Amino acid sequence: MIIGYARVSAADQNLALQRDALTAAGCERMFVDEGVSGSVITHRGLDDAMAALKAGDTLVVWKLDRLGRSLSHLVSLIAELGARGVSFRSLSDPIDTASAGGRLVLHIMGALAEFERSLIVERTQAGIQAAKKRGTHLGRRPSLAPAQIDHARTLIERGESPRAVARTMRVGKSTLYRALKSADGQTRRVAPGG
Repeated sequence: MIIGYARVSAADQNLALQRDALTAAGCERMFVDEGVSGSVITHRGLDDAMAALKAGDTLVVWKLDRLGRSLSHLVSLIAELGARGVSFRSLSDPIDTASAGGRLVLHIMGALAEFERSLIVERTQAGIQAAKKRGTHLGRRPSLAPAQIDHARTLIERGESPRAVARTMRVGKSTLYRALKSADGQTRRVAPGG
């Protein structure tokens, strides 16, 4: 069976062009997503199309960008189809996984997707290192400011229970202990209790 999938990202866009092309390509069933951006993780029409496909079937789209939200997502979907024995064809792009040339293009796309992922990791790591060199704090902001930590320490040293001090500071007791330990730069035992 040849199954078509069409998608438009805005509700006011028209599916007619894609529907006509898919019908001309011999699609016996068609699934659509209207007003659904490619960046959205779930597409009901695509999910239904994937569920309807069986080994020996072919999924047809008008253009590649109608199917996947990114190159890696696209390659992953097409690889999943291949593992299930389902062919894939894009009418506007030179991809038909039923042919050797189409499979070659898919492998090249897979290599490009892997390259893209590697570049993203490298850029992220470089950004983190540059931020650290500039002295930028990465991660969540501390729950307690240095002045609050000093005040909490003073209260505990005067005999207040850590639990009561934590409640006053509106943090958990373990957060208070971590803040005190971090401020000291070493393990400083605070009187347990409370």
